[in-house]
Amino acid sequence: MREFDHQPNRRKILECMTWAGTGVLWSLSGGVPRSLGLVGEANAAEPAGLSFLQISDSHVGFDKPANPNAIGTLEEAIGKIKTLPIRPSFMIHTGDISHLSKASEFDDADRIISQAKLDVHYVPGEHDLIDEEVRLYRERYGRGSKGAGWYSFDAGGVHFVALVNVVDLKAGGLGNLGADQLAWLEDDLRGKSKSTPIVVFAHIPLWTVYPAWGWGTEDSARALDILKGFGSVTVLNGHIHQVMQKVEGNVTFHTARSTAFPQPAPGTAPSPGPMKVADDKLRGLLGVASINFQPGQERLAIIDTPLQG
Repeated sequence: MREFDHQPNRRKILECMTWAGTGVLWSLSGGVPRSLGLVGEANAAEPAGLSFLQISDSHVGFDKPANPNAIGTLEEAIGKIKTLPIRPSFMIHTGDISHLSKASEFDDADRIISQAKLDVHYVPGEHDLIDEEVRLYRERYGRGSKGAGWYSFDAGGVHFVALVNVVDLKAGGLGNLGADQLAWLEDDLRGKSKSTPIVVFAHIPLWTVYPAWGWGTEDSARALDILKGFGSVTVLNGHIHQVMQKVEGNVTFHTARSTAFPQPAPGTAPSPGPMKVADDKLRGLLGVASINFQPGQERLAIIDTPLQG
């Protein structure tokens, strides 16, 4: 596996944890992931390998004071994607497409997201599975998947694994993968070269961000143990409505910001949930950001571009 000549060390990467935006453009070259952002100087750089987008937590149907127009901010995010000078290969959505699992909410989300004219790979959030018969998400997005909706695919030499950790939530709202899905994951990766770059995406983070708020997955250690032999693993999640990054050995964790509303930083409020901010501040918190690694540079370069301001 090719590597850049100068890699950022773990301490430097952790120093660069930051807020980011409504969608992140990822590029993988030689198995090394980096984020190119949506707008700004980062777009001038031609990605050397596969590039794709991540959006999350659209919560179409949400209309509370934290953002009375979640549809509008999703439209703004897709509008920015449409202006990208470099067309990504596809997009992933890491869950909570809808707010109340209504057919009309999924219809609105599809109408808006389709305007990006990209293939989209979905995983469900807990808000996508609360209709009475728990069928609307699966009928629309889960065909051809296994179990509760997990699946995998290959693109550009990278193996993508979509996991579902919102079906059997544990105490405090912690995510759960379950024995069947973990067995499938092990079987899915069996025979893959250890040099194959792996991208895993699910709704709830696979690292323990803040267990008191359910921001973690109870049995994620078992999944990470299955993944530990691979040289490059990137784990993408949503759910917490803010970008945080963590690097542990060969695994890079990244959680995406919502397109709908912010949530408080871990432990800074009595509980998680939609965070009301001044109207003139909302789009600043829902902005877009690029996270770039330039060969020869020790630190990650952060370029933050809000939806407004």
